[in-house]
Amino acid sequence: MARKNRRKLVVSGAEQGVKALKADVMLKEGYQVDPNRPDDVKYEVAKTLGVPLKAGDNGNLTTESAGHVGGRIGGPMVREMIRLAQEQLAKQPRP
Repeated sequence: MARKNRRKLVVSGAEQGVKALKADVMLKEGYQVDPNRPDDVKYEVAKTLGVPLKAGDNGNLTTESAGHVGGRIGGPMVREMIRLAQEQLAKQPRP
């Protein structure tokens, strides 16, 4: 049985921004991304890693394999968020 994604973002309405960030970051990483369906990039990432990820039930997938796919997506996203935060902090006037 496939689990539903139950993660909720703290800021309501931020879903579109996170999806846009994912699409932008993964394009920069060299993956083909449909801006309307950025979550589908996980299938392309899985393919490049040799992970048999498919739509629907992936109960046969190991935690390690799923982590490799998620890390290849989440790592660059976190690095980009840190870069953006540092950029904003650098622009703030110092007291």
